[in-house]
Amino acid sequence: MEDREKKSLIEALLFLSGEPITLSSLKGVIELPEPEIKRFMDELILECKERNAGVLIVEIANGYQMVTNPEYAQWVRKFKSTGASNKLSMPAIETLAIIAYKQPIIKAEIEQLRGVNSDGVIKTLLDRRLIKIMGRKEAPGKPLLYGTTREFLQYFGLKDLTELPTLKDLAREEAI
Repeated sequence: MEDREKKSLIEALLFLSGEPITLSSLKGVIELPEPEIKRFMDELILECKERNAGVLIVEIANGYQMVTNPEYAQWVRKFKSTGASNKLSMPAIETLAIIAYKQPIIKAEIEQLRGVNSDGVIKTLLDRRLIKIMGRKEAPGKPLLYGTTREFLQYFGLKDLTELPTLKDLAREEAI
């Protein structure tokens, strides 16, 4: 197979996936060395950027994914508004932020910070796979511990949790 065909194959797999794909999972499918797959991936990323494509390839959530070009966001939003909403409610965003910054965390700690019952919101976040059960806390009753998922990173366009804004960054933005 020629290099152009290999690149096209990687592009097709990225398109088909709809979620981030790791180099190792690509290696398992197309049986090429990871450095060669990485080189093709870098070339594809550059080609999409250079021609200002409608779809870009980005490194996200420890993998690579095809995403729409932000330059066309207004039309994408308009198109998406014709379908069902995937927006999060304010209580869900608040709960998700607490979990993201304090994970692993138990429901009682979330409720103590929020000041309200969080059963429904936690169920919604679990159903949408933005959070997951990470185990049980060694405490009376052995409560469940919650943390964020790869889908959380994907939803917010983060490569990993270190890309979350710091509390100082958030305080600085509120002051502006």
